[in-house]
Amino acid sequence: MPFNFEHFHSILIFIENPIMVKDLIIVRHGQTDFNLKGIVQGSGVDSSINETGKKQAVAFHKFYKDYAFDKAYISQLKRTQESIQGFINEGLPYEKLGGLNEISWGSREGKLFTPEENNYYHSMIERWQNGETSLPVEGGEAPDDVAIRQLEAMDYIMKQSNEKKVLICMHGRAMRILMCKLLNYPLCNMDTFIHQNLGVYHLRATKSMYQLVKHNDVRHLEGI
Repeated sequence: MPFNFEHFHSILIFIENPIMVKDLIIVRHGQTDFNLKGIVQGSGVDSSINETGKKQAVAFHKFYKDYAFDKAYISQLKRTQESIQGFINEGLPYEKLGGLNEISWGSREGKLFTPEENNYYHSMIERWQNGETSLPVEGGEAPDDVAIRQLEAMDYIMKQSNEKKVLICMHGRAMRILMCKLLNYPLCNMDTFIHQNLGVYHLRATKSMYQLVKHNDVRHLEGI
C-alpha cells in the first residue's frame, strides 16, 4: 500500500494542534455573618468568612487537595481568598480579577432584609426573570453589566494555555450570571442555577464550548 503523505500530514496537524481542554472548578465563597444574618453584601461589602465558612473551606480543601490545580482565580473581595486559603498556603498560584466580583447591589448593600428591602429585592429578581436584565439595582449594576466584565475575565482565563485545571472562587449572584453566559442560557433564567456556600460547579471547557459536569455539588460539605 503506497504511503499517503496527505493523510500523514493531517495526522501531524491534529497532533500539533490538539483541542485545548480546561477543567474549571467554580465555587461560591464560604459562609459569612452577613449571609447568616440576611444582610445584602454585593461587591461593596468586603466581609470575611465566619467560623462555619472556615469549616466549609477546610472541607473543600480536604476533598480537592489532590486535584492538582494549576492556578486559582478569585474576586477582589477577601471572602473568596479566605475560602481557598488552604490551596494558597500550599503554593497554588492565584490571581485576583475584578470581573469575578459580586454584583453591586448599590444603595442596598450592608442593609438587613427588612420587609421593605425584601420587597425591593424580590421585585428586582422578578423583573430580571421577566427579561429586564439591563435594569440596574438602584446605584448598582444590572446583570448585563456583570456579564460583560465576567466574559472579559473568562476570556483572559481561557487564554492561559498552560493551565488545564483551574479553580475559580466567586459569589452567588455572579455565579448565576456566569453559568447562564457560559452555558448559553438567557440571563432571565439565572435563578435556575442554585448555589450554596462553597458548592461546586464543574465545567469542562474548550475554546468554543462549556460542558456542565457537576451542578452545585456539596458532597464535600456533608456533616457541616
